[in-house]
Amino acid sequence: MSQMERVQYRPYIDQRRYHYGFMVGLHTQDYEFVNNGFITPSGESWFADIASYSPGFSVGILGELYLTEHLSLRLIPTLHFGDKKVIFKEQATGEEQSQTMKNTVLSFPLDLKYNATRFNNYRPYVMVGINPAFDLTKKKDQALLTKNFNVYAEIGFGCDFYLPFFKFIPELKFCFGLLDILQKDRADLKDANMLKYTQSLDRVSSKMIVLSFYFE
Repeated sequence: MSQMERVQYRPYIDQRRYHYGFMVGLHTQDYEFVNNGFITPSGESWFADIASYSPGFSVGILGELYLTEHLSLRLIPTLHFGDKKVIFKEQATGEEQSQTMKNTVLSFPLDLKYNATRFNNYRPYVMVGINPAFDLTKKKDQALLTKNFNVYAEIGFGCDFYLPFFKFIPELKFCFGLLDILQKDRADLKDANMLKYTQSLDRVSSKMIVLSFYFE
């Protein structure tokens, strides 16, 4: 019975040249650290990790360009509001230095969406894309400082649900930072002893998991 043909809502919406909508969602931010085992003149060796994760909020605007029956191109200017707790731990003594990093990230994902054939009122899809992003918040004189600009590679999946008055689209995607965002030039530090945390790292890359809900 579930495979029977039913009345299709908004049957021609996908054939329009341009589609518009908006999105809201949740996300989690993460850092991947490359620790180098740097030892200070006093014999300290510090290692960085993410101590805890907090869900963040996302909001954006959707613009979609129809290419073929199964392909479309999407641009989704998005604001991500989130935070994460970074912890530096001294290997020998167990001493810890923590830092909460709040981020407001403005991103411009450009995604290629491959749609399956529509059946009744749903249509699953997969997507890949590239996402330039700008961190609009930058608190200096801290243990860790990251660069403002990053580029993410994205991959994800979702499903179009056709309702009587609009299209509802839940989507889950994974974002992998391609750039080293560690700010190694720390002229902002007032305490030279704080430089040891930056010196203990070779690279920092960012990752995100984003659960989005589109309304079109």
